Amino acid sequence: MNILVTGAAGLLGGEVCKRLADAGHRVTALVHNNPEVRANDGSLVDVATIKGDVSCEKLGWDQATCASVANGYDLIVHCAATVRFDLAEADYSSVNVDGVANVLALAEAGSMAFLHVSTAYVCGTRDGPILESDPLPASGFANGYEASKAAGERLVRSSHVRWAIARPSIVVGEHQSGRIRQFDTTYAAFKLIAEGRVRQMPARAGATLDFVPLDHVVRGIVAIASDMERAEGGTFHLVSAQPLPVERFTGVIGAYPQFHEPELVAPEKFDASMLPALERRLFKRVAGLYASYFQRDPEFDDSQFRAFAGASCPETGEPFIERLIDYCVEDGFLRASDASA
Repeated sequence: MNILVTGAAGLLGGEVCKRLADAGHRVTALVHNNPEVRANDGSLVDVATIKGDVSCEKLGWDQATCASVANGYDLIVHCAATVRFDLAEADYSSVNVDGVANVLALAEAGSMAFLHVSTAYVCGTRDGPILESDPLPASGFANGYEASKAAGERLVRSSHVRWAIARPSIVVGEHQSGRIRQFDTTYAAFKLIAEGRVRQMPARAGATLDFVPLDHVVRGIVAIASDMERAEGGTFHLVSAQPLPVERFTGVIGAYPQFHEPELVAPEKFDASMLPALERRLFKRVAGLYASYFQRDPEFDDSQFRAFAGASCPETGEPFIERLIDYCVEDGFLRASDASA
């Protein structure tokens, strides 16, 4: 197929481009400010590129360019999104909602199929079983990111294109190597916690974290993209389906002599204003943005994806977390030894 991938300069989009191209598809990467498309191993991906801005009507193109692109592809894989948790509502709306509408308009103009990359956390703050077939909630989201991704999904579902939706959970490094090309979002909070700059986290008893390897997510997206006729109208959780209790996650961190295991404090007893000044600022600016994920217990069901792809996520218990940490150390993102020793 001829496939256009949005958000191609990002972590997920770059690896999707590589694996789609490796599978024999003709891939064009839509880029914005960063023109480089890189795989997760850091290598440049040899695909065609085109510049555009999903937040703009017609992606910022003139009518002729827009018509040419609309008629040139069979499928759009929409990876473009802002994944930060600290933005104003207008910023989320511009990319995660209006951006979806603008790319959907392109797909409709060219009668293209549309694979939308969302997030499993459009479920909001619900606990317990979360089915792929569950209706989207209207409220109850932990942050503007989740709310905007749910709004984007609603646009896809109400559109006239042939669509499918992929929902990753918390995307981290590759399963066997722990490798990840860029340390942002979740990793920024993890670094502050592991290095003892944020020593307390509000956490609810029974809370879990669903860490999913990047390569499982990308394999899933490629599988769906390669069989859109069968995937049409489907919603697929690309998740671990093996949620890890928060205390087991922090216990792995504490097992490293150079790292600090945070104190998990019941949310009703946690008071950020009582933290030391620097820790208070770091908690508010970074770690605190992810605090809600230490207080939830969603159980993402991926039965529809497993039936579709005939594959499930490999194990993601403590040994996997250790591989993630080891890669962070090897790459220099986390310190290799206890400086005070």
